[in-house]
Amino acid sequence: MAEGNGLLYKYLPADLADVVFTKDNQVTLKFSKPKDFNDPYELFLATDFGGDPEMLACYAEAIGELPQYPTTCFSRSPIVIPMWAHYAYNHNGFVIEFSEEAILENFPETRFDNVAYQDGPSHDFSDLVTRVLHIGKPRYTYFLQGAVINAAYFTKSTCWAYEQERRMVVGDEDIIVSGDLMLMNIPGTCVSSIICGARATHETKTRLKEIAQRFSADFYELRIGRTSAVPYLVDWRGKAHSFIDAEIAPSKNFCASCSEPIEEDEEECAWCQITDETKRAVAMRNPYRIVDHYGGLEEYIAGMDAISRAARKKK
Repeated sequence: MAEGNGLLYKYLPADLADVVFTKDNQVTLKFSKPKDFNDPYELFLATDFGGDPEMLACYAEAIGELPQYPTTCFSRSPIVIPMWAHYAYNHNGFVIEFSEEAILENFPETRFDNVAYQDGPSHDFSDLVTRVLHIGKPRYTYFLQGAVINAAYFTKSTCWAYEQERRMVVGDEDIIVSGDLMLMNIPGTCVSSIICGARATHETKTRLKEIAQRFSADFYELRIGRTSAVPYLVDWRGKAHSFIDAEIAPSKNFCASCSEPIEEDEEECAWCQITDETKRAVAMRNPYRIVDHYGGLEEYIAGMDAISRAARKKK
């Protein structure tokens, strides 16, 4: 198992809060077989052995159809904007922070590993395939199957790299089958934090805060700042936190008004330093306001649009 940072992040929509967090202080996670994932190239390994048909045929014969183990996916970061958009329903949902170490204490046979992102052949199995083809000892087929399974489960195309994915793979005996669902109950003691999205409703925030208290977990709200494209987090006391060095840590300094992390020599961020007097002064110098005051703004914009169109046609 490749070593992780110790913390895992699961992005979820708001309507799953009462489904995921059960009354007996467990967290119920959904698992899937790789064939059911949203990436059609799951378990796909690009390889051609230099176009050697015999090597390819040997490879296919030895591997057969790769086994489908129950798998669930985490991210290594709670501030990935596309993840909040896709899996937490446009920032309305939440993220659960798990301790990987705690999960392994409860399920020691679980396999964790980071996903590697690449588009070309990820592993060179030529030596093992050659041994299978020309030596024929069963152990080489065994070694080849193990190497291919490991590579297939933890390799994806580079277009998915933003997810910063770390996978959890378990055996069928760890799974509870409920209709078409494969579920696994994880003790609430494995949960270290709950983070609600920047667009979560008041009801969602209140509910998640109650759940965090019940699970003895930290609670944060994700915030979208105005001075940086990196989101930050605020705890229930209003204190700002940043995701640095693979963990959520208190920010060294943050704006006294909006809580966004700022440089240590400032009390407020630049946006919160804007006064009403400054707004009025800038508005009075706004040329659009001046033109609009005399009733000519629409005509002016129409004229500029016409000039822009003519310039584009000349290119």
